[in-house]
Amino acid sequence: MRLLLDENLDWRLERDLPGHTVTSVPRMGWAGVKNGELLKRANGQFDVLLTMDHGIYHQQNLKGLSLAIVTLRAKSNRLADTRPLMPALLTLLSNVRPGEFHSIPISS
Repeated sequence: MRLLLDENLDWRLERDLPGHTVTSVPRMGWAGVKNGELLKRANGQFDVLLTMDHGIYHQQNLKGLSLAIVTLRAKSNRLADTRPLMPALLTLLSNVRPGEFHSIPISS
């Protein structure tokens, strides 16, 4: 699966996502691009956008997207806080479908 890490996530999360092709918004040269434009650019190039931006679901029209959006709900976007969510993300990725929106909560 082709995964795009939003610029609010540490690129090192790719190490915890074996079997997937992972890149980040800054690596694509898209740093600073607004959400609507980011979704247009990512659509068709990626299967999933991973973000900490919880408002993206309410701010953007997600209909017709060929990618899924997954928001990570952690205490902060620090690697130490987001890395524990990767096992739940890997499980979710095996069933995610284009156009879906999912949120992964803080792990217990």
